Amino acid sequence: MTKTELLAIIISTLEADLKLFFTAAKAAHEAATHEECAPDNKYDTTALEASYIAQGQANRAQEIRVALEAYRNLVLQNFDDESPIRLSALVILEDEEGNQRRLFLGPYGGGMKIPAAAGEIVVITPGSPLGRSLLGKQVGDELQTEDHALTTAFTVVQVV
Repeated sequence: MTKTELLAIIISTLEADLKLFFTAAKAAHEAATHEECAPDNKYDTTALEASYIAQGQANRAQEIRVALEAYRNLVLQNFDDESPIRLSALVILEDEEGNQRRLFLGPYGGGMKIPAAAGEIVVITPGSPLGRSLLGKQVGDELQTEDHALTTAFTVVQVV
C-alpha cells in the first residue's frame, strides 16, 4: 500500500466517523429536547443527561472535522535511510524477535488501525509517547517502548 492510498483510507475513515458522530449528536439533541424528556420533578435529570450526551457527540464530531481537514491538507513527504522521521512517515519497526510494527506518523487519529496486505498500519501522532520517541530517528536507530511495565526494544528498519 502506498502512502497516497493510506492517506485516502484515513480520510475515508474519518469521513465515515464524522457522519456517524454527526448523526449521533443530532439524535441525542432531539432526545434532549423531546417533550417526553421534560422533567416531571426536580429530581428528573433525563433531559440534562441527554444534553450532555449531545454535547459530547458534537465535540467529538468537531474533533473529527479538525482531523479531517488536517489530513486533507497533509503533504506526504518522501523519506530515505538518511531522513529523520517526521510527520507523514510510514515507519517499520522490528523487535528483537523479528516481529514488525508498521506505523504512520499523522497529525491526528492516533490509534486508528488500517488493514494492509503486508500487515496492519497503526496511526500514531507526534504527541503520543511512541510518536515523540520516533521523531528525528533514522533507519538503524533503536528505541524502547514501555507497555504496562514491559519494555520492548525496537529498531527502525524502514522509513517511507
